[in-house]
Amino acid sequence: MIIIYGIKERLHPIKAQLSDVIHRCMQTVLGLPEDKRAHRFIPMDKDDFYYPGGRTDAYTVIEIHMMSGRQVDTQKQLIKTLFQEIETQLFISPSDIEITIHEQAPLTCPQYLVQL
Repeated sequence: MIIIYGIKERLHPIKAQLSDVIHRCMQTVLGLPEDKRAHRFIPMDKDDFYYPGGRTDAYTVIEIHMMSGRQVDTQKQLIKTLFQEIETQLFISPSDIEITIHEQAPLTCPQYLVQL
Protein backbone atom coordinates (compact mmCIF):
# COMPACT_ATOMS: atom_id res chain seq x y z
CA MET A 1 0.00 0.00 0.00
CA ILE A 2 1.24 3.45 -0.88
CA ILE A 3 -0.33 6.55 0.63
CA ILE A 4 0.24 9.93 -1.01
CA TYR A 5 -0.53 13.22 0.76
CA GLY A 6 -0.50 16.67 -0.78
CA ILE A 7 -2.40 19.92 -1.11
CA LYS A 8 -5.55 19.01 -3.00
CA GLU A 9 -5.28 21.76 -5.62
CA ARG A 10 -1.82 20.46 -6.57
CA LEU A 11 -2.48 16.73 -6.07
CA HIS A 12 -5.76 16.26 -7.98
CA PRO A 13 -4.48 17.31 -11.42
CA ILE A 14 -1.46 14.99 -11.26
CA LYS A 15 -2.64 11.98 -9.27
CA ALA A 16 -3.15 9.60 -12.22
CA GLN A 17 0.26 10.43 -13.67
CA LEU A 18 1.91 10.33 -10.23
CA SER A 19 0.36 6.92 -9.60
CA ASP A 20 1.75 5.70 -12.93
CA VAL A 21 5.23 7.04 -12.14
CA ILE A 22 5.26 5.49 -8.66
CA HIS A 23 4.03 2.14 -9.94
CA ARG A 24 6.61 2.01 -12.75
CA CYS A 25 9.36 2.70 -10.20
CA MET A 26 8.02 -0.10 -7.97
CA GLN A 27 7.98 -2.46 -10.95
CA THR A 28 11.47 -1.49 -12.12
CA VAL A 29 13.24 -1.56 -8.76
CA LEU A 30 11.24 -4.15 -6.80
CA GLY A 31 9.84 -6.28 -9.61
CA LEU A 32 6.27 -5.58 -8.54
CA PRO A 33 3.70 -7.05 -10.98
CA GLU A 34 1.41 -4.76 -12.99
CA ASP A 35 -1.72 -5.77 -11.05
CA LYS A 36 -0.27 -5.03 -7.57
CA ARG A 37 -0.91 -1.28 -7.64
CA ALA A 38 -2.48 -0.13 -4.37
CA HIS A 39 -2.33 3.65 -4.03
CA ARG A 40 -4.40 5.84 -1.74
CA PHE A 41 -4.40 9.60 -2.33
CA ILE A 42 -5.14 11.88 0.61
CA PRO A 43 -5.77 15.40 -0.73
CA MET A 44 -5.39 17.98 2.02
CA ASP A 45 -6.75 21.49 2.45
CA LYS A 46 -3.91 23.98 2.60
CA ASP A 47 -4.98 24.89 6.17
CA ASP A 48 -4.59 21.24 7.26
CA PHE A 49 -1.19 20.49 5.74
CA TYR A 50 1.83 21.98 7.48
CA TYR A 51 5.15 21.32 5.81
CA PRO A 52 8.77 22.30 6.47
CA GLY A 53 10.19 25.69 5.54
CA GLY A 54 11.83 25.99 2.16
CA ARG A 55 9.17 23.84 0.49
CA THR A 56 6.47 24.91 -1.95
CA ASP A 57 2.79 24.01 -2.16
CA ALA A 58 3.89 21.10 -4.39
CA TYR A 59 5.18 19.39 -1.22
CA THR A 60 4.11 15.75 -1.42
CA VAL A 61 4.49 12.95 1.12
CA ILE A 62 4.73 9.36 -0.15
CA GLU A 63 4.44 6.59 2.44
CA ILE A 64 5.36 3.13 1.18
CA HIS A 65 4.18 0.18 3.26
CA MET A 66 5.87 -3.11 2.41
CA MET A 67 6.85 -6.40 3.96
CA SER A 68 10.24 -6.40 5.62
CA GLY A 69 13.21 -8.19 4.17
CA ARG A 70 14.33 -6.06 1.25
CA GLN A 71 17.96 -4.98 1.20
CA VAL A 72 18.75 -1.43 2.33
CA ASP A 73 20.47 -0.80 -1.03
CA THR A 74 17.26 -1.80 -2.83
CA GLN A 75 15.22 0.60 -0.70
CA LYS A 76 17.73 3.39 -1.37
CA GLN A 77 17.53 2.68 -5.10
CA LEU A 78 13.73 2.86 -4.96
CA ILE A 79 13.85 6.24 -3.22
CA LYS A 80 16.47 7.57 -5.64
CA THR A 81 14.47 6.35 -8.64
CA LEU A 82 11.26 7.92 -7.31
CA PHE A 83 12.99 11.29 -6.80
CA GLN A 84 14.44 11.20 -10.32
CA GLU A 85 11.28 10.06 -12.12
CA ILE A 86 8.92 12.39 -10.27
CA GLU A 87 11.19 15.35 -11.00
CA THR A 88 11.65 14.38 -14.66
CA GLN A 89 8.02 13.58 -15.42
CA LEU A 90 6.06 15.84 -13.06
CA PHE A 91 8.58 18.65 -12.48
CA ILE A 92 8.35 18.34 -8.70
CA SER A 93 11.69 19.05 -7.06
CA PRO A 94 13.11 16.38 -4.74
CA SER A 95 13.07 19.05 -2.01
CA ASP A 96 9.26 19.00 -2.30
CA ILE A 97 9.03 15.22 -1.95
CA GLU A 98 9.20 13.25 1.28
CA ILE A 99 9.39 9.48 0.98
CA THR A 100 9.16 7.10 3.91
CA ILE A 101 9.25 3.32 3.84
CA HIS A 102 7.38 1.45 6.56
CA GLU A 103 8.28 -2.22 6.82
CA GLN A 104 6.07 -4.79 8.49
CA ALA A 105 6.68 -8.41 9.30
CA PRO A 106 4.90 -10.83 6.93
CA LEU A 107 2.73 -12.17 9.74
CA THR A 108 1.19 -8.73 10.24
CA CYS A 109 0.22 -8.34 6.58
CA PRO A 110 -3.43 -9.30 5.95
CA GLN A 111 -2.58 -10.71 2.50
CA TYR A 112 -0.16 -13.16 4.12
CA LEU A 113 -2.63 -14.26 6.80
CA VAL A 114 -5.26 -15.15 4.18
CA GLN A 115 -2.78 -17.59 2.60
CA LEU A 116 -2.17 -19.45 5.87
